[in-house]
Amino acid sequence: MFEVLFSILSFIVVIGILVTFHEYGHFWVARKLGVKVTRFSIGFGKPLFRWQGKRDDTEYVIAQIPLGGYVKMLDERNEPVAEKELPYAFNRKPLATRMAVVVAGPLFNFILAALVYWVVFIIGIEGIKPIIGEVEPTSRAAQAGLQSGEQIIAVDEVKTVNWDVIGLELIEAVLDQNARVKVTVTDEDQQQTVRHINLQGLSADMSKGNIVTAIGIRPYLPVWPAVIDSVLEGEPAARAGLRADDKVIAVDGQAIKDWREWVQYLQKRPGEEVQVNVLRDGEVQQINLVIGNKSDDSVSYGYIGAVARPPQGISPELRSVLQYSPLMAVGPALEKTAQVSLLTLRMLGKMLVGEVSVKNISGPITIAQYAGQSASIGLVQFLAFIAIVSVSLGVLNLLPIPVLDGGHLMYYLVELVKGSPVSEKTQLLGQQIGLVILAMLMMLAVYNDVTRLF
Repeated sequence: MFEVLFSILSFIVVIGILVTFHEYGHFWVARKLGVKVTRFSIGFGKPLFRWQGKRDDTEYVIAQIPLGGYVKMLDERNEPVAEKELPYAFNRKPLATRMAVVVAGPLFNFILAALVYWVVFIIGIEGIKPIIGEVEPTSRAAQAGLQSGEQIIAVDEVKTVNWDVIGLELIEAVLDQNARVKVTVTDEDQQQTVRHINLQGLSADMSKGNIVTAIGIRPYLPVWPAVIDSVLEGEPAARAGLRADDKVIAVDGQAIKDWREWVQYLQKRPGEEVQVNVLRDGEVQQINLVIGNKSDDSVSYGYIGAVARPPQGISPELRSVLQYSPLMAVGPALEKTAQVSLLTLRMLGKMLVGEVSVKNISGPITIAQYAGQSASIGLVQFLAFIAIVSVSLGVLNLLPIPVLDGGHLMYYLVELVKGSPVSEKTQLLGQQIGLVILAMLMMLAVYNDVTRLF
């Protein structure tokens, strides 16, 4: 229950930050360009808190449903406007002003992402060096000649300090429909070798797992002891009586050396009952455990709903740190924001043409889970998660769907071409279509969330 509440709280914090920054973009630019803002609301529904601005007539509101927000501007299309206030009405402003106000929200999301990445790069991103642990026989990596123990130092000339960089570069190569990608590796004697991995037919579909695994590589990871850090309420581990701090030492009489061996044993036996020996408070106890059954793309695997206790720190030979000074962090932060933005846009484009599965679309449940997980890992991971979601929010809001900022911008571009505003009848019809599209996207996202859970 604590983990669920923590995820919900983390989700509210993330959405609150992103929505506030997004709406503040609309608010700030509107005010600077002479548009009167009558209400600035974070959340929808019944107001929980409200107050009046000291220097203006703007009403500030925090509402009970923290899933969005809005900025209400003076506009003759919504309510009668006093003659003396007509110069401050949004609908009376020049086209360039209206376009600037609309674009400001998504733009502030990109600015927020860049600021967050800047902070992340100053703090430093700690990770694991991309050393190859295992290469699956007959896989794309094996065919390219990659071997266990080699360290990947570059993918298509891009330096790779950790596995995250490699994953992003591989996804971009697949989206570019590159048939082959160049990978530079070093062996234990620091001798460099260039390999070429065949990507023909590989999907960038992230719903099917890590793209590094898809090419046949298992990263070399530090050994995690088979110690349970926590169990999820209602899952097989909790039902069997497993607890935090339990150390798994054997299952069905077979000794367990580390967490990975334990997981592999469980995954091969979905639905089976096993006898687990754990060390608890200095004594060995035997527990009967019925392994749960999950499936992904018609492949079943076992799971129990237990979280591993990570080792204390990473050994120096495996540890990598990506860190810059405040001045030097500006460039990488902007570059990272641009890279994630373009990648998000391209993934959406591939979904529209059917080249990437819509299973990649996530809803509030998955976002809440990731928010809780990233927050529990540490500040840097939580900040990086905020940056990614901020970019996604910015990109999605620029899509030419009526009721979104991109839909309004589309109307203004039409007005720019034809010399007159789009008719109210057309805008009303567009809003109805836009609401239907958004409702369908939300239902799809929630459906994906539920299928991931069950």
